[in-house]
This record gives sequence, C-alpha cells and structure tokens, in this order.
Amino acid sequence: MQETPLCHRVGHLLPYSMSDSNTTDFTNPSTFILLGIPGLEAAHVWISIPFCAMYTTAVLGNFTILFIVKTEQSLHGPMYYFLCMLAVTDLVMSASTLPKMLSIFWFNSREINFSACLTQMYFIHCFSEMESGILVAMAYDRYVAICHPLRYSTTLTNSVVAKIGLAVVLRNGILALPYPFLARRWPYCRTNIIPHSYCVHIAVVKLACADIHISSYYGLFDLFSVIGMDVFFIAVSYTQILRAIFRLPTKDARLKTFGTCISHLCAILALYIPDFFSSLTHRFVHNVPLHSLILITSVYLLVPPMLHPIIYGLRTKQIRGRLLQLFTRRET
Repeated sequence: MQETPLCHRVGHLLPYSMSDSNTTDFTNPSTFILLGIPGLEAAHVWISIPFCAMYTTAVLGNFTILFIVKTEQSLHGPMYYFLCMLAVTDLVMSASTLPKMLSIFWFNSREINFSACLTQMYFIHCFSEMESGILVAMAYDRYVAICHPLRYSTTLTNSVVAKIGLAVVLRNGILALPYPFLARRWPYCRTNIIPHSYCVHIAVVKLACADIHISSYYGLFDLFSVIGMDVFFIAVSYTQILRAIFRLPTKDARLKTFGTCISHLCAILALYIPDFFSSLTHRFVHNVPLHSLILITSVYLLVPPMLHPIIYGLRTKQIRGRLLQLFTRRET
C-alpha cells in the first residue's frame, strides 16, 4: 500500500526514476545525497534568488513581530502571545530547511548526515503541524473574544495561554517522533540518493529495502488525527463566530467585528491553500515533471512563514502603528 499524498506533512509520493547506475549494494549509509531539484541543476543559482528573498523576509518579519510584541506593553495579551508562538514556529520551520537548500543551490553541498537527515525530517513534521495547532488556538481566541467578550480576560488568562501552548508543543512533538524512529529502523541497501532538496519522509523511507507499510499507515494516521482535527475545530469556531456576528444589530458592527478575524483567516489561507494545492497537484495532475513537484513542495514550506508576519503587520492596527513609530524615530 502506497502512502496517499493528501498533505505535505505525510510526505508526497514523487515519481522517482533512478537508473541502475544510481543503485549500489551497501548497508545503512552514514550520509545521504540530496539532488536539490533534479533536472534543473543548471538553474539552481537562479532558483535560489526568490527562495533566499522569501527566507530573508520570513526571518526579518517574524523577528520584527517578536520584537514589537516584547517591547510594546499594550500587546501583552493572549492573541499576541499566540502570534509570537506562530512566529517562533515559522522561524524554526524555515531554518530547518532553507539553509541546507541554499547550500545545495550555491555550493553544490549535497551530502547530509544520516542523523541530520532524520532530525530535519522530524522538525519538518513537528513544526508544520505545530503551525496548524497554533492556528486552532488563535481561532479559539477569536471565538471567546467575539462570542463571550465579557469572559475573555477571565477565560484566556496567561496560565491558560501557557497551557494551550504547551499542549500544542507536546502533541506535535510526540506525534512527530515515530517518523525518524521508523525511518531509522529500516535497512537501506538500494541507494543513498534522495531526489529532493530536503529530507521528506516518504522520499527517505522509499529508499529502504524493506516493507514500509508501517510508515505509510502512520503517516495517514498522523494526517487525519492532527490536520483533520485542527481543520474541524477551526471550522466549528468560525461557525459560532459567524452566528454571533450575524446577530449584531448593525452592518457597521458586523463589519468591525468580522475585521478582527481577517488577519487570522488570511493566516489560515496562507497555510492551507499551498498545502491543498500541492496535495491536489500530486493526486489529480498526472505526468507532472519531477522538478515541478519538488518546486511546489519547496515553495509550500516558504510561503506561510513569509506571509504570516506580512499579514499581521498590515492587518493588525497595533502592530502597524508600532512599526510606523519605529520608522519615524529612525528618520528623526
């Protein structure tokens, strides 16, 4: 049974076509070879330019969000604490993949240690799913703020926010552990060449000369139990939010209340649209070149960390005002 490519967190099934010259007889390798984007090696330097720009934007933007929330006392509240959690998650997510990808594009540094490959695999799964969990927490924040505004300060205390954050970390940290442990237990005797720019779970375990059904089954379980649950809770929260908004007496009140959800909705779209687009491409679009599939999966990892700080920087009045103050002070 092949793993169904429903989501990048489970790992996409890529149409590998490696020649016999790429196979060799060896036991578990100490290193893997990442090919980057097979078929586009000559364009690696040009591809690295937008990738580097997106990575730089993600790093600067998320550090700016953390700095503003830390220094602005008025932003010390549940919504902004969750935003800081999202920023940290985006920073770790970007740092776990982009530096190695750029080293392949710029310096042709394709080797990656076996343990480092498994560590990268763990961080990709753990923190991509952690982003989804934090968006659920932010949806709950909006639900309480709109549906039960008088109980907001007593419901979402600092202690409750810390417990929610800890629960998100523990859930995804534990559920991502089987990926590297399962990958480590398989014998690898075919090849150590990974036709990808980073260590995707399915790309690694497909190199094993063993039955990898357990890895495939666990990937599906992880997908439906984590991502499916998160999407369900977000949908339930916004159903209640919309019901509360439509009960408001005036159009202006409805628009103003709904406006407090725009940033969060944009963050949800920034995370899930590239994910579903990538998934649908792998499932329904056939005869897609391998390099196109790898480009799609690579961009998916970059888009949310880059867009989240831009969305909240432009849409959140308090953050936008603080940014303008910082630039005004520098000019004076």
